[in-house]
Amino acid sequence: MSATGKIIFTGAAGLLGSEFKKRRPDLDYPAEKDFDITDYRQMEDYVSKGDYRGIFHAAAFTSPPKIDADPGKALQVNIIGTANVTALAMAHSLRLFYMSTDYVFRGDRGNYTEEDALYPVNKYAWSKLGGECAVRLYDDSLVIRTTFGPVPFPYDKAFIDQWTSRESVTTIVDMIAPLLDTDVRGVIHVGGKRKTVFEYAAALDNERTIAPLSIHDVPFTVPADTSLDCSKYRTLMDRN
Repeated sequence: MSATGKIIFTGAAGLLGSEFKKRRPDLDYPAEKDFDITDYRQMEDYVSKGDYRGIFHAAAFTSPPKIDADPGKALQVNIIGTANVTALAMAHSLRLFYMSTDYVFRGDRGNYTEEDALYPVNKYAWSKLGGECAVRLYDDSLVIRTTFGPVPFPYDKAFIDQWTSRESVTTIVDMIAPLLDTDVRGVIHVGGKRKTVFEYAAALDNERTIAPLSIHDVPFTVPADTSLDCSKYRTLMDRN
C-alpha cells in the first residue's frame, strides 16, 4: 500500500459520489465501465497501473422494490461485487471503506449501536449485510452505516411512522469525508438526530407541502425505526 497514493471511489456516478467529488477532488473516481466491481480482473488491471492506498466502496443496487423484483442483480452487485472489492483490497493491502445502511437492523426499537444484533427486514438490506460480511473479513476496513437523501426531498409524500437518523447527502458527505483520513476500523454509525422521515423531508423542503404517508401503505417492507446511535462517531470526531 502506498502512503501517498489515491483512494479509488466506486459508484462515482451516484448521489453520494456526485457530492463527494465536490468535497474530495483528490480521490480517484473511475467510471463503471473502467472499474466494474463485478469484474475482478478489470479492477485488478486498473489498480496495477496506478498508485493507490485505499478504496471507498459506495457502488450498490439500492432500490428495495427493484431488488424485490430482481434479487439476482442485488446478489451480483451488492454481495459478489463487494466480495470482489474486498478481495482486491486484501491482495493489494488497500484501506477499505464500505458504505452500508441503517436497514440492516430489524427496526423494532431504534437508537441502534454498532454492537446491536442485525436482522434485515427486506432483500435490499440482506444484500447490504452480505456485503458487510465480506468486508468484516478484512482487518483494514471500516463499515459505515448511514442513510441520506437528495435535496430537495424527491417525493410528494413521506412516512410519518418511520423513524430515522437520515440527513441530506451534503451533510452526510461532510461527516464521512474526514473518516478517510483516520485509521478507525470496524463499524461506525454516521447520522443525525432521531426523527420521522416526514420531519426530515419537511426540514429539507420549504418550497412545497409534503403529504403524510404510512409504511403500511406501500407494497414493500419498511422497518419502523432504524435510527442510529452515533455517539461513537461524535466522540471520535469530537463533535457534540
